[in-house]
Amino acid sequence: LAAIRRRSKTPGVMITQYAAILPEGKSTPDFQCKPMPVAVKEGHLAVFKTVVTGDPKPDVSWRRAKGNLADKEKFQRKYDESTGEHILEIHEVSVEDADTYKCYAVNECGKAVCTTTLSIIDGKTDFRTKNKKDKYFCFCPGSTIPEDFRKLLKKSKSQTAGGDNDEAFWDAMMNADKRDYESICSDNLSNDIIISCDNDAKKQDTQSLGKKNYIRNEATVQHDRGIYIGDVEGANFSSVDFVIKIQEIKAEENDDALFECVLTHPLPKITWMRKGILLEDGEKYNITVSDNKLIHRLLIKDCTKLDKGIYSAVAGTISCSAWLVVDDPGVQFIWGLSDVDAIIHESAELMCKLSRENCEGVWFRDGKQVYDNVSITMDGPIHKLVIMKCSEDNSGKYRFEADGQDLSAFTRPLTVKVGHNAIYKLQFIGHKPIKVQWYKDGDELKDDNSTIIERSASHTRLLLSRCQRRDTGEIKIKIKNDHGFTEAVSQLIVRDKPSPPLGPAEVTESSALCIEFKWRPPKDDGGTPVTNYILERQQVGRNTWKKMGEIPGVPIYRDTDVDRGRKYCYRIWAVTSEGMSEVMETDEITLVVVSAFNDCINISWSSPSSTGGSRLLGYVLEKRKQGSNLWTCVNAPDEIIKEKNYAVRDVVEGMEYEFRVCAINLSGAGEFSNASDFVFARDPKKPPGKVTGLKVTETSYTNMVVTWTKPEDKPGIQDEAKGYFVEIRRADCTEWCRCISSPIIMTSFNVKGLKSMDMYWVRVIAINDGGEGTPEELSHLQCMISTVLIFMVVRAGNSVRITVNFEASPWPEITWLKDNVPVMKRVTISNSDGSSQLLIPTSERLDSGIYSVFVKNIVGQETFSTEVRVTDDPKPPGPVELEESVPGTVTVIWQPSPDEKRDDRLHYTVSRLESTKHTWTTVADRLFNNRFTVCNIMQGREYHFRVYAKNDMGISAPSESPTWGMEKKKEKMVIAEPTKKDCDLRCAPTFIVSLKPQTPTAGYECYMSCAVKGDPAARITWYRNHVSINTDTNYYISNTCGVCSLLILRVGPKDVGEYKVVAENSLGRAECSTVLSVRGKTETWLHLHFT
Repeated sequence: LAAIRRRSKTPGVMITQYAAILPEGKSTPDFQCKPMPVAVKEGHLAVFKTVVTGDPKPDVSWRRAKGNLADKEKFQRKYDESTGEHILEIHEVSVEDADTYKCYAVNECGKAVCTTTLSIIDGKTDFRTKNKKDKYFCFCPGSTIPEDFRKLLKKSKSQTAGGDNDEAFWDAMMNADKRDYESICSDNLSNDIIISCDNDAKKQDTQSLGKKNYIRNEATVQHDRGIYIGDVEGANFSSVDFVIKIQEIKAEENDDALFECVLTHPLPKITWMRKGILLEDGEKYNITVSDNKLIHRLLIKDCTKLDKGIYSAVAGTISCSAWLVVDDPGVQFIWGLSDVDAIIHESAELMCKLSRENCEGVWFRDGKQVYDNVSITMDGPIHKLVIMKCSEDNSGKYRFEADGQDLSAFTRPLTVKVGHNAIYKLQFIGHKPIKVQWYKDGDELKDDNSTIIERSASHTRLLLSRCQRRDTGEIKIKIKNDHGFTEAVSQLIVRDKPSPPLGPAEVTESSALCIEFKWRPPKDDGGTPVTNYILERQQVGRNTWKKMGEIPGVPIYRDTDVDRGRKYCYRIWAVTSEGMSEVMETDEITLVVVSAFNDCINISWSSPSSTGGSRLLGYVLEKRKQGSNLWTCVNAPDEIIKEKNYAVRDVVEGMEYEFRVCAINLSGAGEFSNASDFVFARDPKKPPGKVTGLKVTETSYTNMVVTWTKPEDKPGIQDEAKGYFVEIRRADCTEWCRCISSPIIMTSFNVKGLKSMDMYWVRVIAINDGGEGTPEELSHLQCMISTVLIFMVVRAGNSVRITVNFEASPWPEITWLKDNVPVMKRVTISNSDGSSQLLIPTSERLDSGIYSVFVKNIVGQETFSTEVRVTDDPKPPGPVELEESVPGTVTVIWQPSPDEKRDDRLHYTVSRLESTKHTWTTVADRLFNNRFTVCNIMQGREYHFRVYAKNDMGISAPSESPTWGMEKKKEKMVIAEPTKKDCDLRCAPTFIVSLKPQTPTAGYECYMSCAVKGDPAARITWYRNHVSINTDTNYYISNTCGVCSLLILRVGPKDVGEYKVVAENSLGRAECSTVLSVRGKTETWLHLHFT
């Protein structure tokens, strides 16, 4: 496959991807930080740095355009693990080193490449300032980065009288396209622009290279697009980046706004700017930084309209910007209008009060603005409307809208094309709370996949995405609050190309000179009127169509270019301003055999597309026998058939006939229609039944052979099959495709042209004269085999038995593997219908491994694996020795068990016995080495140690150590022992922890347990539905120190029921029960039998 080339998000980086689809978790190389252009003085050091990403980790290499990098002392490649930077150092640069350098990052998924340049500056460059901590910038007029202009540009005092900023320059910069920045700068600024953060700088020496100006400092680092920034207060910015950039903030007037950013490396201070102006901590701005120097904040107090704009955070060579939008909280009514009852010829006054002074407004009556015979005044926030000498014409519904906003503008119809979005926007004012509702054709709209409604305190927006013709209709908005409501209605018009013209075409005139016909316009014109129609004509019997041109939008056409006795078909398209419709095609006469019997055949037909310009009188029907050339008239010569159907009774049983018909008008008989299909004169038959025994007998990568048995003949129910159709369809397709055009009589068929490893469905349909029977389908492979790895342990000498059940058609190939190689000859494989079994009669340790079964046919394959571990009780470890390396500790060393090399799961346990105690305690378990150091060894005590070997089957006999330590000599003390009393501790069994109800999911494990006490130890019996299951191998039952447990590996419906535990000893009996219910659908297809 061809490689895919695409651009990176990092400008100037080209990525080549080797494969269309990458493996999960893998990615192509990319430059997170590309090497920046460098301009240095001859004889100095030039450094390129870059950071690359990608999985697997890319290999980075460097090249140059006009030479090589073979001199390893001059061109040194390094990698900084702390910053992840790949570095190219060029020592003692010369004029010959000025070149274009390329950096390549390559891994198995693709490669990325970017370029940079090295320029040599001649002459001496000096940089002297009053303060060593000053920071200077150099601006390159060729830069096209908007952030560079908005964050870094600042006019020097020498360029602006009085040191003030040129607001006109900044307004032009912020409103212009980035392609116009250079021309704006050239008109407003000089080519040598030096921007200083300290106005006390006395002198800066610059060196010009082409059109770009450079300022040099001893600690210069590179910045993109020709901007160079030096160190500030000794901080190194080369590896700093933003984890979280500042985001756009929307605030209302008089509110505070907070910008916040997070850095990857701590910095004591960053620069905050607005329109290139440095912001300082003070009454207006509060600049803070967190204790860890990573989080930097800018708080703008009491926001006003003047604070609106772009704010920037600059950290060394990187920066980020975001907008501060200051919204007007809007005008609200303190109190609104009230109903007024006026007297004719007297004055009437309407008045309202707004929340803001000097706010213009408009008065409306019944939706129309009021101008005449009224007095409109505004006194601060109070607006008045006085009507002089009221009359009946002045009555109506009055409305006042602040700022002159009128809902009537909303009522203009909105027209969009099919597939485009329709957007309605509306601003409003009013006393909160305000409820906004949108309606379409009377039904309220809600947010869904195609409808998005946005609401805020002063505006609302409705988005109807991907509009269709059915979306055409009325759109209404209703806005209401506690004081009332208002609403407006608009029309949404969705335009599309028209639907096809409506037929059938009606012939209004037919003669030797012309044909005139008409049709009906499209049912849906798509929202625009039909401007014209396009016609094409075809002579019956030919394959070509002739273009007749376009006609005006009247659905009638007169064709004068015709030949006498010829038949024509026409195709018609409707055309509007939105496009052309689908085609409508005129019809010819068609003849259909309705039914056939021994003594009668019923025929019907349709009307001709042309009546010849006069009324039709009737039809003439003819028939012809199979194998004959003679057509005979069915109806009498003087009896014209009036209807469009006829029962032909002059037939011979068992003979095969075909028919044709012609129409007759006042001018005579027309041409005969095409002949019908041949039909037998016999009673109808019943369709055949389903075929049986459908299966695949042979397969390959591109074909398969299917066979079947013909259906049974049942008189009166299903007749004998005369042939068969074979159909196939791909598993991802819903349509069946016939492999043959005519039925076959054989009961087998070779399906060819299949695609390798695709899944297909096959079916066979029996057919006879009565029609087609019910299809019989052949399903694809159905192997319900779990792919979860199952682990089982078998004692050496016992048999291993693995049984897998499956369903598959066609019959699959079955392969058993051990550790991905074929099983040994001593392993017995038994395959039967729907199952396969692996049997090892007498197992050995060498039989341990992972056994896999592969069930495969042409449709697909399934795999099941299980791990079998054959082992035995381990042999004890070798001799045990004791060593003391550190006082208070003893190191126990033993020789390995002989089974250690044969059993990778074998481990050791160490126990200890002190002279002051009488019980052994375990000091270490699951040790996979042959030594262990025991701590807390007390002087004057004797210690004994035992080492056991353990595996999946059990524990070995112990290996004992020699005695460690000596007891201190003590005076003999005689203690009078008290008389012992025998205490009877025997008791009947009782449950101290009962069984709990269980509701596991089908196919998962179920574990239930309880605890019982009693002396002597109780005998435990498990029951399911009052039947003992202690000997049932489907359940794993254990009793350890009175804790009784039962494990069911794969729960199914067969396991549902009541489970009971009975504990008995010589003193009594106790029992405990619970109920197990299974949740979810269960399909058990895998049965494993272990012996």
